[in-house]
Amino acid sequence: MNNKLLNILFLIIATAAFAQEVDSTAVQKDSVVLSEKREGIVIKDTVVDKKPYNPLAPSKAAFYSAVVPGLGQAYNKKYWKIPIIYAGMATGVYFYLKNDDDYNQFRDAYKRRLAGFEDDEFQGISTERLIDAQRNAKTNKDYSIIAVVLVYMLNIIDANVDAHLQQYNVTEDLSISPNFEVNSINTQANYGLSFRFKL
Repeated sequence: MNNKLLNILFLIIATAAFAQEVDSTAVQKDSVVLSEKREGIVIKDTVVDKKPYNPLAPSKAAFYSAVVPGLGQAYNKKYWKIPIIYAGMATGVYFYLKNDDDYNQFRDAYKRRLAGFEDDEFQGISTERLIDAQRNAKTNKDYSIIAVVLVYMLNIIDANVDAHLQQYNVTEDLSISPNFEVNSINTQANYGLSFRFKL
């Protein structure tokens, strides 16, 4: 039973691996060459230009994102990520401002109670509870600042990693594929990985 389950699992993985299409980063350019003008023949020449590797692209993308959040994503032509970055940062700023207002309200009410006034807006809340509310609001303000900084740092890391992956070489020169063979002597399945490297 266990052997049959392993065979089925391996076949599913092998089928999924062979179903993938090879995506090439090669760009095909058409250029027209006029070689024989007297006869009026136009020869169409097809040239395959590979985009040259730019080792500074990841650092440029990271620098652009550090200067203006989202600019590195625009450099990588991943425009759909820019609203996500600004939404994350705006959410952190919104909660910081909200918790700052709450902190100021709790602090002002607490100061009025220390001065002897009992006409604050938190009539049913004890003084100890106001102190706890101030601490919670201050902690939430700190968390909001940390969230904004984390989104900013993730923005820089995402731009750098995305620029690296855009230049990743996807060719048939180096590949790993699952290998499934049946042993002819004892009719048991042999599993393995096939590693291919072309120079």
